[in-house]
Amino acid sequence: MPETGLPPALPAPAERALEAEGIRTLGDVAQRSEAELRGLHGLGPRAIAILREALAARGLTFRAKPGGHY
Repeated sequence: MPETGLPPALPAPAERALEAEGIRTLGDVAQRSEAELRGLHGLGPRAIAILREALAARGLTFRAKPGGHY
């Protein structure tokens, strides 16, 4: 996997949902909260777990959820 790309294990519907939002790299994923991504159609628990693991492998996390926005 390219250092900045999305994980290859990501299901196709999840990848399409992310790309539709302009999210093409793990850096882009890290700019979003987990709650925000869970709200996208096509991103289920499995996709979130894959993203969480890929972020952690690079020392990244989902953005902290801002109070009252989601």
